[in-house]
Amino acid sequence: MANSTSNTVSPPRFHYAWVIVAITFLVSVLNAGMLSISGILALPLQQHFGWEASDVSSAFGIRLALFGLLGPFSAAMMNRYGVRRMVAIALMIILAGLVGTYFMSTTAELFVFWGLFTGAGIGLIALVLGATVATRWFVARRGLVTGLLTASNATGQLVFLPLLASITQNYGWQVTIASAGGAVLVCLLLVLVFMRSFPADVGLSAYGDAANETSQPIKHKESIWALLATPLVVLKEAAEVPVFWALFFTFFICGASTNGLVQTHFIPLCGDYGIVPVEAAGILAMMGIFDLFGTVGSGWLSDRFDSRWLLFWYYGLRGLSLVFLPATDFSILGISVFAIFYGLDWIATVPPTLKITIDRFGGDKTPIVFGWIFAGHQIGAAAAAYGAGLSRTELGSYLPAFFVSGVLCFIAALLIVAVRKHGRTSPQPA
Repeated sequence: MANSTSNTVSPPRFHYAWVIVAITFLVSVLNAGMLSISGILALPLQQHFGWEASDVSSAFGIRLALFGLLGPFSAAMMNRYGVRRMVAIALMIILAGLVGTYFMSTTAELFVFWGLFTGAGIGLIALVLGATVATRWFVARRGLVTGLLTASNATGQLVFLPLLASITQNYGWQVTIASAGGAVLVCLLLVLVFMRSFPADVGLSAYGDAANETSQPIKHKESIWALLATPLVVLKEAAEVPVFWALFFTFFICGASTNGLVQTHFIPLCGDYGIVPVEAAGILAMMGIFDLFGTVGSGWLSDRFDSRWLLFWYYGLRGLSLVFLPATDFSILGISVFAIFYGLDWIATVPPTLKITIDRFGGDKTPIVFGWIFAGHQIGAAAAAYGAGLSRTELGSYLPAFFVSGVLCFIAALLIVAVRKHGRTSPQPA
């Protein structure tokens, strides 16, 4: 069907790459929804099972860490086995985790099904899927496509959070898990029917390829062990380039101030100030709306301006918004101002970070190198998820964690402008 569709719509005006973007966008929306459900489930799981916030946060932290750590290996496996196959496997793993979560009764099962299974599934997709599609299917409009696919995280919140929060409040967390499983099944069918791994699979070259050459899949003959070692080899090479560490540590701070903090703990934080989960999810959805515009706009800007200075402003404004949060007193006006400013650059950092990665390491290595940079993002997210939960348990408030993350954002803003502006610096093979 995908081949038939491409032959019908590609020449002369429409390129099948945009169908791939649409499917990738839907998969990323679902993946973002699976990641953000943690914020909705945190309080219901604590209340239903009598677990501590630190217990639930630890499981969520494992999930966030896997979301990042599997990225480089996922990129290598997408190169070897194809995007379509790997995305389908990832969705099946997520589905298995959801089924196990539905029937769990102990914290050990929470760690296995919600931490390991769903963490592994969303980790196999992560942001490396968008990076792989953008670099493989596009030469022109790459920054815009990156911004669009990154913005799917915001759309995932917009679509899922208010709906799932309402389902959880009215019918219980088990129904929320079942609803998520149904969405995974639908997305899996779409991937199997329409997703393709390479432009050559539908007889095309990449969009905007001036040479107009049909992109060919890379032929791999190495063993599975050599394949799994490839990300480690790329990491060793990338580690010799200072800009890699600048991007890694700034993305660590990015994760500590987004997924691990706000996405996981904002709804419980609002609950401490009398804001019910449905209303708090609505505020997160508001952030998602502004992030949708902010991230797509960031992709457009990254094609035209110095990515280092874009990141300087993104991290600086995010730090200001996090430090400002306690001053809102969680009034409607104050929290709305926070949602707007924070939402505009929630993940607007991704397009310029990917742009710098492509410029410094080249298109062939970009998905794997970016996977390692994104691993830093999720290590930061896992640390913040656990740290904020520990802060709530030991200090009785999430706010110290929000303040620390704000200060870290200021450090990231200063660190990224210290990166020198020049061309590709990837080490050359001996």
